[in-house]
Amino acid sequence: MFTDFTTLDILMRGTLLAVIGLSWVVVCVRVIGLRAFSKMTSFDFVTTVAIGSLLAGCVQATDWSALMQALIAIAALLGIQYAVSRARSHRDDFEGVIGNTPTLLMRDGEFQESALTRTRTTRSDIIAKLREANVLHVSEVRAVVLESTGDISVLHGESLDDVLLDGVRVGY
Repeated sequence: MFTDFTTLDILMRGTLLAVIGLSWVVVCVRVIGLRAFSKMTSFDFVTTVAIGSLLAGCVQATDWSALMQALIAIAALLGIQYAVSRARSHRDDFEGVIGNTPTLLMRDGEFQESALTRTRTTRSDIIAKLREANVLHVSEVRAVVLESTGDISVLHGESLDDVLLDGVRVGY
């Protein structure tokens, strides 16, 4: 791409294409907003992974058209993500199509067995998350929620404000 000396060409290509690719991602994120790399929904997560893969493609491009295709694909993915997030914020019915519903896995110290089975989550997964959340007694646990991102949230303490469970699927 730059010179006939293979080693020098590889060094120049790797460095310059990395700078171009990263700069392009930064510009796109500045235009789209920080939401571009959120993990709020599975759609966001997949978009983030795809952008990482396309950025790797930028750095490994062997010609200018391959580089341009990767840069255009990054912009397109971020544009689609922007459009989807706007649609989600304006249309409630679109939320169910693109996002997952958070699921209650534990309530007031009791495992929700049907939810564990349906979400393929084990008791040992939950117990590990309880330890991470510094839960000392299972009786302190007000709720454990499998979030739409796949993360597990542990809510523990004296009481639980019901607003924290708005939109969470309870029971099956």
